[in-house]
Amino acid sequence: MSRPLPLSIPLQSLGLFGWLLVAFAAAAVGGFASANAGDFYRDLVRPSWAPPGWLFRPVWSVLYALMGVAAWLVWRARGFAGARGALLTFIVQLTANALWTWLFFVWRQGGLAFAEILVLLALILVTIGLFWRVSTVAAALLVPYLAWASFACLLSLSTWKLNPGLLG
Repeated sequence: MSRPLPLSIPLQSLGLFGWLLVAFAAAAVGGFASANAGDFYRDLVRPSWAPPGWLFRPVWSVLYALMGVAAWLVWRARGFAGARGALLTFIVQLTANALWTWLFFVWRQGGLAFAEILVLLALILVTIGLFWRVSTVAAALLVPYLAWASFACLLSLSTWKLNPGLLG
């Protein structure tokens, strides 16, 4: 594990703000796609274990905050140049995360959304592995995200199978 770079408190704070901004920018892209998803989600036949629609926003808000802090810990330990692979993989998985919402709620492509979330799960696992090499705390902060994304994967598959007419 690396010791944090000798960064000033203002620079560390700016870095934390920046990584939170990156994480919540991905949330905003996905949020924009799901802005009108409430009615669509209510109209879908969902498995009995599906959570209510209102639960997604607070859960994802916490997860994006954890993701931003995790990336910041890695950046703080090695800088962008020293953790380029880990941080770029983090950004790629954030992009995949945002893409799922568009595939499912805007383009209503259940099969593609399911395939894409499998890719997302692999990217999250790789990110956790790369973060682990730098900071076990950063890697651990991504475990709830992996758990929720795994649940979302099962929900995506089940919902797609229950709604072939609405989800292509």
